[in-house]
Amino acid sequence: MSEPTSTSKPAPAQQDFRTPLARARGLGSAKSGVGHFWWQRVTAVVLAVLVPWLVGILVSFVGADLASVHATLAKPYNAVLLSIFVLALFWHGKLGMQVVIEDYVHMRAYEIALQLLVTFLCVFGALASLYAIGRIALLA
Repeated sequence: MSEPTSTSKPAPAQQDFRTPLARARGLGSAKSGVGHFWWQRVTAVVLAVLVPWLVGILVSFVGADLASVHATLAKPYNAVLLSIFVLALFWHGKLGMQVVIEDYVHMRAYEIALQLLVTFLCVFGALASLYAIGRIALLA
């Protein structure tokens, strides 16, 4: 005795004729995850390149007087590299904290408040650092 075979499927309420790629497009948390991922990596690479330079500069300051430290930091290439380091540092920190807040803070009001606080603190820290670097470099 053979079992009845059905070659037709029950029709869904609404058939989707899109390809799998078309169905997947537009999905995601905010459509900016890939950009966020890459900027996090770019800032990490910039920091990885500049940290040895910064450590070398700081080690060279051991036993130096204030005038020589000021003169070293006032050199244009040192001021520019230090500015790039500061921008990458605060941007990288902001991106990292954003991920932590999004993943672990589940109350929307707290999440928004913390995101704003982190953004404000990172912008304030970067601007204060750039101001200090500019004063050292331009008032040498």
